Amino acid sequence: MDTNKIKHFLLAGIVSCGMTAGLTACSDWNDHYEVSADAGAAGGTLWEQMKANPQLSDFCEVLEQTKVYRMHKKTPVSYADLLKGGQAFTVLAPVNNTFNKDSLLRLVQTVAGDSAVEKSFVQNHLSRSVVSSNNGATKMLMLNLKYLMMENGSIDNVPVTVANTKASNGVLHVIDRALNYKHNLFEMFCDNPSLSAIGDNLRRFNEDVFDPDASVSSGVIDGVPIYVDSVVYERNRLLEAIGLLDAEDSTYVVVAPTTEGWNEAYAEATKYFQFDETVEKRDSLQQYYTMRALMEDAIFNMTDQKSPNDSLISVPYIRYTQTFEQGKHVYHVFQKPFAEGGILYGATPLACSNGTIYATQKWPFSPADTYFKDIYVEGEDTYLIFEYDRCSYNIRPLNSNLISNKKYLRITPLQATDNWSVNYQLNGTLSGSYDVYAVILPKWVYDGENYDKRPCKFKANINYLDAKGKAQSFACVTETGKSEFTTDPERIDTVLLARDFQFPSCNYGQSNMNFSVKIQCSITARQTSQYHREMYLDCIYLRPHNSKSEEQ
Repeated sequence: MDTNKIKHFLLAGIVSCGMTAGLTACSDWNDHYEVSADAGAAGGTLWEQMKANPQLSDFCEVLEQTKVYRMHKKTPVSYADLLKGGQAFTVLAPVNNTFNKDSLLRLVQTVAGDSAVEKSFVQNHLSRSVVSSNNGATKMLMLNLKYLMMENGSIDNVPVTVANTKASNGVLHVIDRALNYKHNLFEMFCDNPSLSAIGDNLRRFNEDVFDPDASVSSGVIDGVPIYVDSVVYERNRLLEAIGLLDAEDSTYVVVAPTTEGWNEAYAEATKYFQFDETVEKRDSLQQYYTMRALMEDAIFNMTDQKSPNDSLISVPYIRYTQTFEQGKHVYHVFQKPFAEGGILYGATPLACSNGTIYATQKWPFSPADTYFKDIYVEGEDTYLIFEYDRCSYNIRPLNSNLISNKKYLRITPLQATDNWSVNYQLNGTLSGSYDVYAVILPKWVYDGENYDKRPCKFKANINYLDAKGKAQSFACVTETGKSEFTTDPERIDTVLLARDFQFPSCNYGQSNMNFSVKIQCSITARQTSQYHREMYLDCIYLRPHNSKSEEQ
């Protein structure tokens, strides 16, 4: 279960129990949270214990004024009410004059401030686990889902002045001062002014999701389920794809530019995700994929790193290793990150509860090393062939590192004089400029002694949609202006079909047969003795124009 689901289930339990008549305990509380022997019935409730201690009057006043929020709505239940009831808690109560009580009380008079005080202060001092200091080093899960460590007479390095005061509904620890609230990575992006440009964009993808399985139903009326207690959890669909930066039990390193650098990188990236006018919600898609493009390679899950000082592998590397390690350009791996020229060189570390943000002035990547990648269409990817004519084809293996994926496609005309055609769908193209190639193999890769030495001759078209969504076709020409390409029959021939070809709209995340490369055999009957109609196609690939990666 993800962090935000847990949070809403916890709050649902708090409110539904706390709002019962007389604030008595929930009937099923002990099924889930058994009060330990150390916290046996003694000295009244937690609230009564705190009220009896004059050193805790400031903390009590804040608890009385802070309301419980559920699904972004303020309830009539205060945290003082909860601590009078039958639910079990551990309370870490800071003594007077160790926090700004007046500032907190001013904040709770506003909706946003009340919610902030609840999460960053009140819930930071309450746990639903009953924890005694006699149990040794103990990791405590607080109501705001932060983890704190109790050990050696202190909690998160804050001394405990009075430990293990028993109550009928839990245990009270008086602490020397208020506990600091530790921002997680997501919160740091949202709350740190120098990073708020990223945080504002991340928050665009927050949404509430109704969970019918966790909600309490009262039946069905006119075919519509009716719920007396609805559970709604928060999710961020972008974080679910790139890394759970709001999960307290994760450990990430994130590299992030400050506002000026971020705005510059965002303005550049958004140009590559221009969808045509017919694409539904194209502006939202552009925002989503731009954010994902900029963030994916900036997030490093530390459980995946073998030697972080030598290299860092970003989140997509685990998912897409096989796809993007073809050829000579390996994506999503960044060497010597802390050395001069590395992505973290000179960055400022900002410690968070679930990792570290390294703040930089600029986005330390290039589009060609991250989102503006080579696109490979393997010849053997026959599922991408949506149209073919006057030919048959079969896949052949070839145990050689000279070709990609160690397979190729043999294309054979049905009749000896047929000019065949094969049309491959393109996926993942950006609205950028590519050099487009076809890699054609010589016949000797199959039979090194008795092979046909005649070249192939063919035409090629790049099909795409323009900015308005109208289908277009570009007839490829050689660099000397000829409309037909002739292969070299003695070598693996990387044929340049188009240099600096600009796609006016992108096809990223779409499945659209309007984006394709069509290869058509182009041999007249008189040329049959000069050329050969059978082709061994290794792959078609698109390389970002002026890419830093090496030519094959």
